[in-house]
Amino acid sequence: MTRPSVLVFAGADPSGGAGIQADSQAIAALAAHPLSVITALTIQDNDRVFAVHPVPALLVQQQAQALLNKIEIAAIKIGIVANRANAEAIAAIVQQLRQKQPDLPVVFDPVLASGHGDALAVGDAVQVIAPLIEMATLITPNLPEASALCGGDRRSDTQADTLLRRGCRHVLIKGGHGPADGNVVNRWFSEGTSRSWNWPRLPGAFHGSGCTLASAIAALLANGNTMEQAIDLAQAYCQRALESSYAIAAGQRIPNRSPASFWGHA
Repeated sequence: MTRPSVLVFAGADPSGGAGIQADSQAIAALAAHPLSVITALTIQDNDRVFAVHPVPALLVQQQAQALLNKIEIAAIKIGIVANRANAEAIAAIVQQLRQKQPDLPVVFDPVLASGHGDALAVGDAVQVIAPLIEMATLITPNLPEASALCGGDRRSDTQADTLLRRGCRHVLIKGGHGPADGNVVNRWFSEGTSRSWNWPRLPGAFHGSGCTLASAIAALLANGNTMEQAIDLAQAYCQRALESSYAIAAGQRIPNRSPASFWGHA
């Protein structure tokens, strides 16, 4: 038995709730295999980020190249990159792969800060990630990230137009930061296509929900789903993970990314 491999670029989270740990759990739960390239070492718990230490860009490139030399890549997921040098190194790796796989899906979660607003990059986070937007098949900003990436624009349709013009093919704007008394509305935009999903807003706060969703989409794309199918099923998986979340300490809860929580069996 084989599984498709998802190449993941993300930071290490000591709490195990976000970053590369969350990515790996979600990808494995949805029947793909995570290949983990560490972009940053973070100092954080389940609530706050206290420091971010980027991995040197050469080491990012070397981690990835060792995998590319042997393993076929079915999709890429990009999380925090921590600095501009790493973003440029990752963009070069994507370009290298697309010389042979022009349709290789790349899911980019443009994490600009933690849920509490703690910095996750050295320098201007918007400028740090700029080289990766045109590389993305799908970009998955939340509402504050979409606004920051679009010069303060708060209108989802024009935000999507701006991001699509920058080269990405699909935009999923996540509504978790919307009105506290309403449902969560996620909106997908592509050239000539749009769709929205409404999800019940759950009480509390969660650590790594964005990582979970983006990685789930990447795993589903790696398994041959269309973009709409992948976004649809990944949201259902993420919602179930949040519904069955658990606590490790006071503060943000950890999504239950176990496959059993979604598929209903071990």
